[in-house]
Amino acid sequence: MTIRYKRPDEKNAISLVEAAEREMKYTLTLNLSEASAPTIIKNIYECFRMLGDSLLLSKGVDSDDHVTPIKELIDLKIQTIRPMHLIDNLRRLRININYYGYKPNLSEAEDAISIAKVLFNPVLSEVKKKIK
Repeated sequence: MTIRYKRPDEKNAISLVEAAEREMKYTLTLNLSEASAPTIIKNIYECFRMLGDSLLLSKGVDSDDHVTPIKELIDLKIQTIRPMHLIDNLRRLRININYYGYKPNLSEAEDAISIAKVLFNPVLSEVKKKIK
């Protein structure tokens, strides 16, 4: 894990937030099937990671891993009905899909969708407040 410090980049941070919001909106419209499950899970995770990266960019931190942006989100003080650490579970599931050929089942994809529906908007709102 390498962390570089540079000038805070609010413009890029806002751009990432907007991209995450667009991608999440689109991903949640996809029909769930055995074939689409991996893509849905990876896209949901990626939207959360982009939000974490935007927080880091707004602070002038450039990270080369996925753990740091996710930790940034988990550390936010947000009241939710599902625990924030579930975002890290999505990270691990994505690793298994991308690097070990894991084929997620429909219930895992349904859980990822549920996590997104419960956590994404509160996290999005908090990230928007922090970067502006």
